[in-house]
Amino acid sequence: MDFYCPEKKIGIEIDGSQHYTEEGIEYDRIRTEILNAYKIEIIRFTNTEVRKNFKEVCEFIENIVKNTGNRKQV
Repeated sequence: MDFYCPEKKIGIEIDGSQHYTEEGIEYDRIRTEILNAYKIEIIRFTNTEVRKNFKEVCEFIENIVKNTGNRKQV
C-alpha cells in the first residue's frame, strides 16, 4: 500500500507495471481481500493516471475521504 489513512481506513495504491503481471494481479487480489476483511478500502490508480491527471486523482481521493463516514458498511 502506498498511502494509508487509519482514521478513514482507506488505502491508496499507485500501480506500476509490476502490478499487471499474472503474479502481480494475483498478489494484489489476495492482499486486497485481506485488507478488505479489516474494513480497509483500497483505491487504485495507475502511474499514468497520477502523472497525467494528478488534479483529478486528488479530487477523487478528497471526495472519497469526505464521504467515508456516509457510506454504508456491507
